[in-house]
Amino acid sequence: MSLSTVLFYLFAVVAVGGAAVVVFANRLIHAVFALLFAFFGVAGLYLFLNADFIAASQVLIYVGGILVLMLFGVMLTTRIYDMRLMAERVQFKPSVIVVGAGFAMLAAVILKTPWPVIDKPDSISTAKTIGSLLMTDYVLPFEVVGVLLLAALLGASMLSSRDGEEEEGDL
Repeated sequence: MSLSTVLFYLFAVVAVGGAAVVVFANRLIHAVFALLFAFFGVAGLYLFLNADFIAASQVLIYVGGILVLMLFGVMLTTRIYDMRLMAERVQFKPSVIVVGAGFAMLAAVILKTPWPVIDKPDSISTAKTIGSLLMTDYVLPFEVVGVLLLAALLGASMLSSRDGEEEEGDL
């Protein structure tokens, strides 16, 4: 077995194992930490698809932003309300039957489909290609989206500051 095959299977096991722990964890904090491994495993699988930009976005957005936000939310709410957050399993057996049937159906489709094998494409960086396209062919839509995001940020800032002023005046 080559090193790339071993790494592929390692990333696949980390992604699927992390997702399984998310589903079956009793404590919410354990599920959130397992989600970290699932996100990193998926990012590693994106690298095998030569999608380095999507892999970097996965790590920056999901691991760096959303997951940290979830961790802080779970950690802070447990301290405020002084409670242990536990997951409750409802209708476990029927859900295992439905998921098993769905898995069997997907496995049958995967095994019966004739998958074309293509040569490995050149290892051209997708980030470089996306960057050059954004700065040449799609510069106008890129700038319009930037202005719209800036307007949304300013609007959210104004709305939140108005709410804070009204609350102080009510006291």
